[in-house]
Amino acid sequence: MDCVKLVFFMLYTFLCQLAFSSSPPHLCPKDQALALLQFKNMFTINPDASYYCDSSHPRTLFWNNSTDCCSWDGVHCDKMTGQVIELDLHCSQLQGKFHSNSSLFQLSNLKRLDLSFNDFTESLISPKFGESSSLTHLDLFDSGFAGIIPSEISHLSKLHVLRIGGQYKLSLGPHNFELLLKNLTQLRDLNLWDVNLSSTIPSNFSSHLAILTLYNTGLRGLLPERFFHLTDLESLDLSFNPQLTVRFPTTKWNSSASLMYLNLYNVNFTGRIPESFSHLTAVQELDMSHSNLLGPILWNLTSIEILYLNNNHLEGPISHFSRFKKLKTLSLGNNNFDGRLEFLSFNRSWMQLEILDFSSNSLTGPIPSNVSGLQNLRQLILSSSHLNGTIPSWIFDLPSLRLLDLSNNTFSGKIQEFKSKTLAGVYLYQNQLEGPLPNSLLNQPILMFLLLSHNSISGQIASTICNLTMLTVLNLRSNNLEGTIPQCLGEMNENLWSLDLSNNSLSGTIDTTFSIRNSFRVISLHGNKLTGKVPPSLIICTYLTLLDLGNNQLNDTFPNWLGDLPYLKILSLRSNKFHGPVKSSRNTNLFPQLQIMDLSSNGFSGNLPISLFGNLQAMKKIDVNTRTPQYVSDQFAGYYDYLTTITTKGQDFESVQIFATNIIIDLSRNRFEGHIPSIIGDLVGLRTLNLSHNVLEGHIPASLQNLSVLESLDLSSNKLDGEIPQQLVSLTSLEVLNLSHNHLVGCIPKGKQFDTFENNSYLRNDGLRGLPPSRDCGRYDRVPQSTIPLELDQEEEEEEDSPMISWQAVLMGYGCGLVIGLSVIYIMWSTQYPAWFSRMDVKLEHIITTRMKKHKKRY
Repeated sequence: MDCVKLVFFMLYTFLCQLAFSSSPPHLCPKDQALALLQFKNMFTINPDASYYCDSSHPRTLFWNNSTDCCSWDGVHCDKMTGQVIELDLHCSQLQGKFHSNSSLFQLSNLKRLDLSFNDFTESLISPKFGESSSLTHLDLFDSGFAGIIPSEISHLSKLHVLRIGGQYKLSLGPHNFELLLKNLTQLRDLNLWDVNLSSTIPSNFSSHLAILTLYNTGLRGLLPERFFHLTDLESLDLSFNPQLTVRFPTTKWNSSASLMYLNLYNVNFTGRIPESFSHLTAVQELDMSHSNLLGPILWNLTSIEILYLNNNHLEGPISHFSRFKKLKTLSLGNNNFDGRLEFLSFNRSWMQLEILDFSSNSLTGPIPSNVSGLQNLRQLILSSSHLNGTIPSWIFDLPSLRLLDLSNNTFSGKIQEFKSKTLAGVYLYQNQLEGPLPNSLLNQPILMFLLLSHNSISGQIASTICNLTMLTVLNLRSNNLEGTIPQCLGEMNENLWSLDLSNNSLSGTIDTTFSIRNSFRVISLHGNKLTGKVPPSLIICTYLTLLDLGNNQLNDTFPNWLGDLPYLKILSLRSNKFHGPVKSSRNTNLFPQLQIMDLSSNGFSGNLPISLFGNLQAMKKIDVNTRTPQYVSDQFAGYYDYLTTITTKGQDFESVQIFATNIIIDLSRNRFEGHIPSIIGDLVGLRTLNLSHNVLEGHIPASLQNLSVLESLDLSSNKLDGEIPQQLVSLTSLEVLNLSHNHLVGCIPKGKQFDTFENNSYLRNDGLRGLPPSRDCGRYDRVPQSTIPLELDQEEEEEEDSPMISWQAVLMGYGCGLVIGLSVIYIMWSTQYPAWFSRMDVKLEHIITTRMKKHKKRY
């Protein structure tokens, strides 16, 4: 009987379960569906809101009342109750304000919430997130939140995953960070990427951590060693925390069996890498670049696939790394590794290698020619490594090559034809390569950077170069190219930012017609044999920053219409055949950003352009960031430098980088006439002013005293007269002064920088006194300008017209002068004559001394 009862009970239980399992699931509660629809209506759909996603999808687009909300895209419900427990809206293209009382907080049973990679337009993170006590997964990463992360987040004690940070700068106070780690004891994945913590790392954090990402969070102090002994730790990213000090354990780490990803880029290491690193047998990716690492590499990571150690002080033979058998990326640039690359020729274990960077080390010899097995190589970077010889053919035969950088070595020979059709960057500058440009290089569909400057490449630039529709930087500077500039270069694409063909032998006129959609920032045709005029279509180059047409044979008037280019900073027309006056139109906004104007060595004439000087707004400011000077550059800094030729401090500098503080006007070696306008004193940011070798006249304006950061002033070889303004003594930054070959008179100012200038600063100004010592102005600062120089000149002329004067006459004159001088001194001291009498005595003594010197030279 008991057996029968047992059978019936079991059958009853089975039928109940069967009935329950076949019953329809609970529908989404209406209040939760309404809350979701209200949330949806607060935002617009914009694909750019999820710009950083590999793929995005507008999940809320088809939410509507006609269907059960549990079937909506991204919504997951509890099968028993129908309550919404998961909401996955990552990469959903949502854009708009996220309000602090959002209807989303009505979903009280949420366990997982993912709003990452949307754009909530710098909304604040609501404290109400802390009321969702059931949450185990909260992901707000890169979703446009800004401001302070509320402390209420630390109330979510069940959280396993917390990801906040990304695109906008968020902050979390030091106390809140400690509170967060103290309360969230179940955390397995914590990502606070780019959140400003500005604190040390507390020791009371979850022992369950498997993934910890604190990238660029302002951490400081010493990293607790406990991190290296977390038994579940798989990924640790503390990169970009330069004030964080890391000291590795010298014994085996407890986490070594599980740790697969370690990113300590740009943190502060102490000591050398210990041998305990060899226990990290599971590590697949390791980045410790820019971290002050020292010494040799003594470990062997058997599972390592991606290894970045560049920009440290590591040393030892480069061949050591051939023991790492699974490498896909090996980046060792900017260290002290040495040796030859012969090990590449017998290495058969790097079939999967994709990136190889040995740049800026102390390598020697040529690249071995018998290398095979690198068919997957996409990036080969061997720049600045003291390599020589020819570039072996196996490099040109790499089928998947995207980046080749062999720059700044001494490679010779020709550039061979490339097998790869996927080249994006070719850097072969600063070598000794010769021959023509290979055709395969001019037919690359995705080539962006082509830098071949400072070689001996010859031949003409074929028009097929315009097939490079993705080209961004083209630098063929300092080669032996000849022929004309392809007309299509100005129209080839809207991606080309920089065109540098300078220092070649290109000829003909500049017939390039620039398209209206061009993006040129840099155009440098300096140092060729170009003729004709400046092409008017340059006015279409709205973004142009540097225009260098210097050292050519252009024959034109001043192209003042270039002043309408709103971003032009550097204009060089030096050493051409420009002529006529430099006129300025009535437009008061000409050249608003110009900081270097070089019109030297031309045939410009007329008065200096007063109205043009008045327009140079960028020169009327002083850069306050002189302690940390930066170069004029753009978003491609590091790929291309803004280079030009300038003359400053009496020296020519060829192809130099331009500091943002370089503010220069060079109008030397022209035919400018008239006076130096005082308005130049308004250009207070000037570092170099060169008006030499013209026919300027009149006085040096005292307004130049306003040029407080002026470092070089050259007014030589003009017809300037009058005195040197005493006010120029205030120019304490002045390092070079050249006022020679003028008609200046009076005493040279004394004090500050003027006490450092040599005689050659004042040569051929016969009316100047103060240097050399024989023309000392004594204790008096000023001398009547209208008498002394004139009388001196008359005396000198008389002496030169009297060849019969003998030494007897000289001695007689000297004796008489001495008697008169002593008499004058006696009368002056005894009668206390006024000071002008004393000055007369100095004047007489000077005349006598001058006579003696002239006659001494003659005999």
